[in-house]
Amino acid sequence: MSGLTGDVLAWGVPRLRDLPWRHTRDPWAVLVSEVMLQQTQVGRVIPRWEAFLERFPTPEACAAAPLGDVLREWQGLGYPRRARNLHATAQQVVELGGFPRDLAGLLALPGIGQYTARAVMAFAFELDAAVVDTNIARVYARVAGERLTPKRVQAIADEYCPSGDAWVWNQCLMDLGAVLCRPRDPACDACPIRARCSWAGDVDRPDPAVGSSGVSTKQAPFEGSDRQARGRLMKALGDGPVAVIDVATVMQRDEATTDRLLRSLIADGLCVLDDMSVRLPG
Repeated sequence: MSGLTGDVLAWGVPRLRDLPWRHTRDPWAVLVSEVMLQQTQVGRVIPRWEAFLERFPTPEACAAAPLGDVLREWQGLGYPRRARNLHATAQQVVELGGFPRDLAGLLALPGIGQYTARAVMAFAFELDAAVVDTNIARVYARVAGERLTPKRVQAIADEYCPSGDAWVWNQCLMDLGAVLCRPRDPACDACPIRARCSWAGDVDRPDPAVGSSGVSTKQAPFEGSDRQARGRLMKALGDGPVAVIDVATVMQRDEATTDRLLRSLIADGLCVLDDMSVRLPG
């Protein structure tokens, strides 16, 4: 992979996508963007990120708000556990007096995994941290020409992250994966590292990115899923409490499924059973 770093930077720097969170180094704003971007497309995230930060511009503002208000602001983004964890992280950051700047400290925050911790280090603090999202993992697997384990892909990422330029390097590599090295129909002819790629869209060889650590797989259908039913109830709760006897109707599920899903939402701390109704947490 010799020379890969220079080729990616030469291609990427003049082509960086103009995304609003790339104009800030505020760790709270960066964290919110990273959490929102988990399993949600960029186009949907941009207006929601701006609205969320207008409502909760600091960890202090988010920590002081009831969880129910944070969940309402999150409505429509899906995976409400992300909002719950973000609220809990805000509270812990306030208790700490600020964001940790090291990997161990960031990983200790609620819901923060290896990728998100490194993203905050690189994108907020501009520290030497190599991030591995699905786009970056796909690039590395194809260049290496082999399926990569979690340990291997992170080791490769660490090796090729240029000291002092982690912010721009990670952004350029991420854009390369999103714009050219796509999951389907990759634009290999336009890729600046085609000559260094061991796969380069060879249709006669299996794509090494498939099955590699960090590379996302196709999600199960949303229609008819538990996520859809849970989402229906969460949306209704945003408007106010729902009577227990009406929950099955709101979820559009049978009684047994409704009971199971309601119990899971309560266990996740996303709603509260209050007498004969269900409501968002206070």
